[in-house]
Amino acid sequence: MTVREQRENLERKVLSPFACLAMESRGRRRPVTPCPVRTCFQRDIDRIVHSKAFRRLIHKTQVFLRPEGDHYRTRMTHTIEVMRIARTMARGLGLNEDLTEAAAYGHDLGHTPFGHAGERVLNEIMPDGFRHNEQSLRVVDRLEKGGEGLNLTYEVRRAILCHTGVDEAETLEGQLLRLADKIAYINHDIDDAMRGGIIYPIDIPVEISNVLGFTHSDRIDTLTTDIITASAGTGRIRQSDDCRQAMYRLREFMFEAVYHNPVAKGEEGKAQDMLRRLFAYYSGEPDRLPPDFQEIREREGVNQAVCDYIAGMTDHYALEKFSEAFIPTAWRVK
Repeated sequence: MTVREQRENLERKVLSPFACLAMESRGRRRPVTPCPVRTCFQRDIDRIVHSKAFRRLIHKTQVFLRPEGDHYRTRMTHTIEVMRIARTMARGLGLNEDLTEAAAYGHDLGHTPFGHAGERVLNEIMPDGFRHNEQSLRVVDRLEKGGEGLNLTYEVRRAILCHTGVDEAETLEGQLLRLADKIAYINHDIDDAMRGGIIYPIDIPVEISNVLGFTHSDRIDTLTTDIITASAGTGRIRQSDDCRQAMYRLREFMFEAVYHNPVAKGEEGKAQDMLRRLFAYYSGEPDRLPPDFQEIREREGVNQAVCDYIAGMTDHYALEKFSEAFIPTAWRVK
């Protein structure tokens, strides 16, 4: 019996009857020889972590554009925080932690530079719109490994796609990811907003804090524990009414106080204008797209190739490409 088979048998013995077992995965688009050591979901973790798109997350904005200081979240640190919250809840419910981890690592691979500001630009430009969850799936299915994609399992792919939007993942692990993402971004955005002097602890409505707690760690602990308690033994992912309503009110508060705050988001217009100009530039000069995107240009059109290229950029790389396209060499800041 291989190490993988031992692990698969252990899952059957110790995981909840509601868990998604690795041996019962619906498989991959292209069949592969099973690994003797890793389950299919453990293999997906490695495929994502070793991908180029995953490495780029460290240089993509979460909320604050080019903040002063080293402690603000990036898309990478957000991803890691989501993963830890999701795995904690999966463990508490006896669900498959490997599936949960793989989906968490992959959920934002398609996110644009400059956070949701970049996403809104591409959504305006693309005829069928742009949604980062769909682009994340496109990254793992189509764009990575020179166009081959990562060939992930069905369950991980569905969890990535369904972490936001109207569709819901079939697995409880995928449904957990959706809530873990919200818990992570609401709470770490509060932390970053306080670090930036945008809000102060006293600004958070006391009726919310009375339910969720008054500190960063208290809020996360309350929300994760509540989901474990409310969902245990039900075959569903649930929150108590009190925590669900408090988290909804906290999210509303963040939109009013931070996400729409002109101090926090004052530079977004400039970043969006830069991406619009880059899109127009490469649409008019598609031969300047890198070789990896020429095949997409031929098969799926110039717009799709330019969209894929820009969506994959880090903040710094977008600035560099804009400088090359629009700023005379002699004027560039060294």
